Amino acid sequence: MAPTETSGSQPRNPPVFATTRWSVVLAAGHADSSQSRDALAHLCQTYWYPLYAYARRRGHSSHDAQDLTQEFFARLLEGNWVAQADRQRGRFRSFLLTAMKHFMVNEWRKATTQKRGGPRPAVSLDDASAEQRYQLEPQEKSTPESLFERGWALTLLNDVLAKLEHEYGREGKRDWMEALRPALTVTRDGIRYSDIADRLGITETAARVAVHRLRQRYRRLIRAEVAHTVDSPDEVEEEMRHLFKILGGE
Repeated sequence: MAPTETSGSQPRNPPVFATTRWSVVLAAGHADSSQSRDALAHLCQTYWYPLYAYARRRGHSSHDAQDLTQEFFARLLEGNWVAQADRQRGRFRSFLLTAMKHFMVNEWRKATTQKRGGPRPAVSLDDASAEQRYQLEPQEKSTPESLFERGWALTLLNDVLAKLEHEYGREGKRDWMEALRPALTVTRDGIRYSDIADRLGITETAARVAVHRLRQRYRRLIRAEVAHTVDSPDEVEEEMRHLFKILGGE
């Protein structure tokens, strides 16, 4: 599923959030800020699978990868690791992967000697679906790092798609979303407007308008999600290009 371009009739770079979740986390620094912790927890929910896949590709069993990822997030949220983040490299995923590598080298062995159990997990992981998803990953030519990047990209797009489906459902247009969804995964030349028109009982011109609006909204939501994982709006374009690159390599 690749991000789509918008037509020239709309601004190419619509505004993104001036304050991102990651900038809130970084600004808090050493302070015990509930706003910062909530923002960090939300970001972590997006990254649990990419880090689980990273641990699996590094050779850990499914069970150990689950424990490792859960323990990492618990330490991240309970400790003061974010205070060590480099604002010059303000991408949350860069900070997170570096922290995970450090944890696996220096902390995981100590953590596994402790008794299992304890407080409620800081981030809820769906262990079964994580392993099922991992088994569908390409097994050749995928380094742990590239698998982490791919997991980030696909998780982000899946979250955006879920938001789109929610929006259309809220408007009573679930059937429209079902009919229009294929237009998000192909180039403009590959869109079958006549099929969409027949399915929805509208004209082909109306189908073209509906597809155009969906693809515009899709891209704006992608941009908003990307914006939440960087330190400043200036970094959004670079991250968008990186996202395209990852998906283009599939």
